[in-house]
Amino acid sequence: MFIAHKPFDFKKLFQEIDLVNKHLVLKIHFLDEAFLIQLIQFVKDKNVDLFIDIIGNLVRSGNWFFSEEKDVEIIKKLLHESENKLNIIGVDAAIYQNSGANNVQQISYALSHFMAYLDKNIQPKKILFNFAIGSNYFFEIAKIRAFRYLFTLISREMDLDIALKISTIPSKRNKTIYDYNVNLLRTTTEQMSALLAGSEYVCTLPYDAIYHKSNDFGERIARNQLLILKQESYFKDAYKLADGAYYIENITLQLVEKALVLLKDIDKNNGFLAQLKKGTIQRKIEESASKEQKQFDAGNLVLLGTNKYPNEKDKMKTDLELFPFVKYQPRKTVIKPIIEKRLSEQIEKQRLENES
Repeated sequence: MFIAHKPFDFKKLFQEIDLVNKHLVLKIHFLDEAFLIQLIQFVKDKNVDLFIDIIGNLVRSGNWFFSEEKDVEIIKKLLHESENKLNIIGVDAAIYQNSGANNVQQISYALSHFMAYLDKNIQPKKILFNFAIGSNYFFEIAKIRAFRYLFTLISREMDLDIALKISTIPSKRNKTIYDYNVNLLRTTTEQMSALLAGSEYVCTLPYDAIYHKSNDFGERIARNQLLILKQESYFKDAYKLADGAYYIENITLQLVEKALVLLKDIDKNNGFLAQLKKGTIQRKIEESASKEQKQFDAGNLVLLGTNKYPNEKDKMKTDLELFPFVKYQPRKTVIKPIIEKRLSEQIEKQRLENES
């Protein structure tokens, strides 16, 4: 997955990337109509998906790119330009996990997020959902499977013909700056959950991504994790291997039932965008995040090396290249944005202050 925050030289990018037997997802975090039309024309016949999420930008930043009406108008133009030959629309559900939403909320909000596009008369032929995967191994497998089941159910009920693909990336919520090598273990099990759940695209997260700038070593180790899972652990043959496993099937069914209840409640209360504007979605995520934070602070939810068996000799103050904590930037917004926050932030701040 290639992430772009501004227009880039896409011809140069494709000279550097060999797309033979490979697939590229271009995640676009801006809405430059002229540039995107040129990009669509260039990649229309290539093995590429675009990932543009105007509602996701609203969720994350609190604002539309331009305005609700103009953003919707541009997306419709881009869909028409693509002639349904490539994916344009994405739903970035990772923000919900990274901000502290529970699994039921993640499933329901992702589906409601998608249905908000339908309410705007935006109905693509292809769509890509991006989920963050946490370390609760079996439940994360069940989460993706439950989501796929409900998406299929809703598509059938609404007579939709939309090709679904799911991409996944390890969660940021449980990543730490102290005892950072444990992040390698966390991301490995998270990638395993994604593969067993049947994710089409499994992305990785370098162990040092939250406190180091992009670097060759961290990225090489991250790629090697996926290569080991694919080649040495034979996960390339494990697609949907969890199907029929009683325990996972049972969890999946429970998530489906609970997510469906929440989904109906959102629909009954005028839909996802109305609930965002009212602040209901934000409040429910904050309640879930607060509950999880209290479990972590009490030691009932364990992050090894941080709130359990910490190495007091670890020093990180001079090793931080990026600010690893929530950044507060007061500004005028249409809605209250949903903010990602890691569980270990408070402990880490205290340890950094106490470093000699």
